[in-house]
Amino acid sequence: MNKENISIIILAAGKGSRMKSPKAKVLHTISGKPMLYHIIKASQEISNDISVVVAHQKELVIEQMSALFEDVNFVVQDAENFPGTGGAMKNVAPKNKKVLVLNGDMPLITADALQGFLDTDADVIMSIFDLKDPSGYGRVIIKDEQVQYIVEQKDANEVELKTTTVNAGIYSFSKEVIEKYIPLLSNDNAQEEYYLTDVIAMAKADGLKIAPLLVDEEHFKGVNSKKDLSDSEEIMQERIKTRWMNAGVIMQLPSTIYIESTVAFEGECIVENGCRICGETLIKESHIKSGSVIEDSIVKNSDVGPLAHLRPASYIEDTHIGNFVEVKKSSLKGVKAGHLSYLGDSQIDEGTNIGAGTITCNYDGVKKYKTIIGKNVFVGSDTQLIAPVTIENDVMIAAGSTIPSGTITSGNLALSRTKLRTIKDYFYKHFGKK
Repeated sequence: MNKENISIIILAAGKGSRMKSPKAKVLHTISGKPMLYHIIKASQEISNDISVVVAHQKELVIEQMSALFEDVNFVVQDAENFPGTGGAMKNVAPKNKKVLVLNGDMPLITADALQGFLDTDADVIMSIFDLKDPSGYGRVIIKDEQVQYIVEQKDANEVELKTTTVNAGIYSFSKEVIEKYIPLLSNDNAQEEYYLTDVIAMAKADGLKIAPLLVDEEHFKGVNSKKDLSDSEEIMQERIKTRWMNAGVIMQLPSTIYIESTVAFEGECIVENGCRICGETLIKESHIKSGSVIEDSIVKNSDVGPLAHLRPASYIEDTHIGNFVEVKKSSLKGVKAGHLSYLGDSQIDEGTNIGAGTITCNYDGVKKYKTIIGKNVFVGSDTQLIAPVTIENDVMIAAGSTIPSGTITSGNLALSRTKLRTIKDYFYKHFGKK
């Protein structure tokens, strides 16, 4: 595919009032990334000239997208003087001979779904749906495989109302059409806005070819409300999980599993029910047990859970992480941490066993400190390790110990307990005899 044949303009300027949110609509997330991210990512597969038109919360939209993508042009719409979809096109200067105009609230678009626009030869290509119930939509009147005109429902006559073909909102124009007709757009209408659809009327009046392109509703579904957002999330999740299951990942009750678009698997992995795997995570030849949460981490040849939590920047290799174990920004290689522990800002080497209730006390209220545990260390249950602390190889930590900052040298036993005291008959003195 020659990316130099097509320019893409993404209209992402709207506020999205039906979302009932202070956040710009295009920044609401689907499977871990803003809606706009998914559209730009699909666009980059077919074009080297992508422009995003912004207005509402433009600084935030540009900041977030610039952090994720290079070589994307941002164009600020003068929404006060040139409102509407046509107004959004006023300052865009596409480079390539075909121009595809997408909406920033269609996160389910894929490069394959856009292929029809590349394969169709026409001055203008207009996407259409065929709906069983077209109520509320403008009707697209087609004759001899050409779009004749678009009529809004309130303006349609009885014959036009029987039409089930509606505008899907995506267009392809030749560069010449854009350059000729966008400057001619008028806001002489009830809303006083500049409409991109008026280009179609002007092009038709000049005898240009306007081809309809039937598209499927799933890929071109717009998100206008929180319900739409939820529906799109389900579709995206189904795609993500189907892709990985087809690649060999075993998923138990996949409808209960959440996997973000940036997660990757290698080899044969098992993901049990109720798991949440997020961010830039890699799972390789591992078993993730039910109810576990993994964020921005790497897991290799290990088992995690059930009900474990790997927070960002965790590296787990050849390791057993059991239930109710939380790991944060730590490297564990060849380790057993069976249950009920917090391991933060730590480096733990092979052959080490972490007993139940072990806590790395890594934060003093101002700074974070590191815990380093060597090979073949046995950490007894209910141990607190006060970072910064180093436990060298071949060390035993007695259960119930608090290990202060410093170093425990190889071969030693570290023991920190108060002497047991018993006070005779204290129970009866406190509660009385029954």
